[in-house]
Amino acid sequence: MWKRTMHLAVAALLLLFGVPGVASDASDHCYKKGDHVPLYVNKVGPFHNPRSVPHKLNVPFAFACILVDIESTVLLKLHSRTLSSSLVSHFCLCAARQHVTEKKEALGEILNGDRLVDGPYKLDFRVDRESELLCKKKLTKENVAKFRSAVSKDYYFQMYYDDLPLWGFIGKVEHDGKELGELRYFLYQRFHFEVFYNSDRVIEISVQTDRNTLLDVTDDKEIEVEFLYSVKWKETTIPFEKRMERYSQASSLPHHLEIHWFSIINSSVTVLLLTGFLATILMRVLKNDFVKYAHDEESVEDEEETGWKYIHGDVFRFPKYKSLLAACLGSGTQLFTLTVFIFILALVGVFYPYNRGALFTALVIIYALTSGIAGYAATSFYCQLEGTNWVRNLLLTGSLFCGPLFLMFCFLNTVAIVYNATAALPFGTIVVIVLIWALVTSPLLVLGGIAGKNSKAEFQAPCRTTKYPREIPELAWYRQTVPQMIMAGFLPFSAIYIELYYIFASVWGHRIYTIYSILFVVFIILIIVTAFITVALTYFQLAAEDHEWWWRSFLCGGSTGLFVYGYCWYHYYARSYMSGFMQTSFFFGYMACICYGFFLMLGTVSFHAALLFVRHIYRSIKCE
Repeated sequence: MWKRTMHLAVAALLLLFGVPGVASDASDHCYKKGDHVPLYVNKVGPFHNPRSVPHKLNVPFAFACILVDIESTVLLKLHSRTLSSSLVSHFCLCAARQHVTEKKEALGEILNGDRLVDGPYKLDFRVDRESELLCKKKLTKENVAKFRSAVSKDYYFQMYYDDLPLWGFIGKVEHDGKELGELRYFLYQRFHFEVFYNSDRVIEISVQTDRNTLLDVTDDKEIEVEFLYSVKWKETTIPFEKRMERYSQASSLPHHLEIHWFSIINSSVTVLLLTGFLATILMRVLKNDFVKYAHDEESVEDEEETGWKYIHGDVFRFPKYKSLLAACLGSGTQLFTLTVFIFILALVGVFYPYNRGALFTALVIIYALTSGIAGYAATSFYCQLEGTNWVRNLLLTGSLFCGPLFLMFCFLNTVAIVYNATAALPFGTIVVIVLIWALVTSPLLVLGGIAGKNSKAEFQAPCRTTKYPREIPELAWYRQTVPQMIMAGFLPFSAIYIELYYIFASVWGHRIYTIYSILFVVFIILIIVTAFITVALTYFQLAAEDHEWWWRSFLCGGSTGLFVYGYCWYHYYARSYMSGFMQTSFFFGYMACICYGFFLMLGTVSFHAALLFVRHIYRSIKCE
């Protein structure tokens, strides 16, 4: 029954997000000569700050927001709000074309920051064009200065032609060749589109610049600009089904694969070492303990017990803040299930390159559908710990992860609105997310909580708990919570940190990550290492006669999330060119939420591993 349910769930998700094949206005992607092929322009912004940046000129505005008159600002209503910008660009529409058509986008595309409108270029199917004039205007000194600022910040543009991505830079910076090496700023006036087709379908497109038509915008002076473009069609034998493969080739280059495999080998060695370390504990130390305790039971009991058997009457004493612990375990179980489903979709090919917004759509919908798992896991465990106020526990479970995420979103979305960035969600999208939470997430959470309450499962403790707890002896500094969290978090982090670079470069940069099979192997290694190191530290804690292992095991496993957040600081200052208040707030704000979810998920894994271990060792001895 469980396998059948899993198969149906996977099939439903595949139908929901679609199999490889992109939807466009021309749904079958088949055209005749002279047919209009949809070209949408998306966003313009600084290359090194693709999400958001501080200065208004640096924000990756929606393409329509940059439509301006050469001589005066044009106000355009985009996504129910009036926006304006004084940045002039030839890859935007000319001043006379003030009415644009917006493409209807899915939820995930909007969450991804895509704002597509129809482009000004005419790239009809198999129709060559030579030196087509887009517009011709005179730039004022102010506009020249703004162009120069955009060129200096490596402004790039992004378009989609028949759902194939293309991008380029608006200009370049060069040294003038003189002894002082003064910088000169040039604006591209002409773009050449090269389109490849196979029979009646578009296969590939690229855009190139003409170096012979550069416009010098170094000096603040009035100049005349003439924006041109040309189109050349070429035939190719590449089938339509393989037209997206070239976008994933960068991740599959030999030197990249070598680094990925080095990461896996490094992680595997870590796993083997930890496995051997744990095997030594279980086979030697525990065996000696079992022999010792068996011998003590047969001899005259004139000696006091020591070690982990000594605290058998306290080790299953319910922890403090058990409602919070149950809520953490419920949320962590949901996030673990969410991660597994995301990997399933990735491995079957749903998240192919430039499937815009598919990942965000999957995250929102799967999180909503798995909220019942959080309610069931939290309430069931809370009732096992003899909790009575399960309704409050359910509310805590529902808000434990969503609450901080909602507060962070409100702050960052306000910042994005102030900067007129595409990262600001429209009001309609926010309403849709709220409705999903109210009509799907909350009801499923309540149903899961009711099912967990009615499960009437009892906590399986092999030993009876004494009425009064024993006093914990004074422990060495390295046996305290914080040092053990550092030890427990460092080893799992060392197993994944190489792969983190590629993930960060994909999420916060322009790289494309496609090797999900390797990432899945790394994820499995991470789970194993986290569980092993937590079990080892739990044994040492119990051997030191410290019976408060419940929260310690959760914190030790979740501490890997703190190391990942520490890596964010290193990545921001050492490996990226991100800067400014908006980019900084988005990077550290959303990464804090991701690492928090990481903390809950790995903490849940480590706790359950420690619980199984503790139950096993105390079940193996005779306790009075």
